[in-house]
Amino acid sequence: MKKEKLPNQLTILRIFMIPLFLIVLYLPHGAAVGTSYVSWIVAAIIFAVASITDWLDGYLARKWKVVSNFGKFADPLADKMLTMAAFVMLIALGLAPAWVVAIIVCRELAVTGLRLLLVEQGGAVLAAAMPGKIKTFTQMLSIIFLLIGDPIYIGTLLLYVCLIFTIYSGYDYFAKNIQVFKN
Repeated sequence: MKKEKLPNQLTILRIFMIPLFLIVLYLPHGAAVGTSYVSWIVAAIIFAVASITDWLDGYLARKWKVVSNFGKFADPLADKMLTMAAFVMLIALGLAPAWVVAIIVCRELAVTGLRLLLVEQGGAVLAAAMPGKIKTFTQMLSIIFLLIGDPIYIGTLLLYVCLIFTIYSGYDYFAKNIQVFKN
């Protein structure tokens, strides 16, 4: 295996971990989603490992100077797929309010649409900016803490912090790329 391919392979691995994460939350009790605390802990561990691949693929791509358009596109897409699947399950488990998740999902769809417009109009791939990275980090941490059932409500606090960064980073992406709508 060439090391130049490892960052993109980690991104793909993150995508393949999503069904495993969902199955672990769902299977123990079928339609009574997530009634097993053990399944929540195992799912949190799977989610944490998948989340670490997010940091690792970017770190290795920059370190080895193998940043690619595929990575710039697939990495945030993999993050969205992972976090959105988790947020949907958190609603089913009664751990996250649907209105918060709805705002997060709407922002993710809007920014993905913006990325597609930018590529279509000029070929540029919109890489993640720092507010978006903070948003992703707080999303991932909140999901982990919500799944492990932290008694001091760190997960809930992080969920609302991530909501603030979700709104801010969405605004930031659109404000910096408003020219895409002027044509």
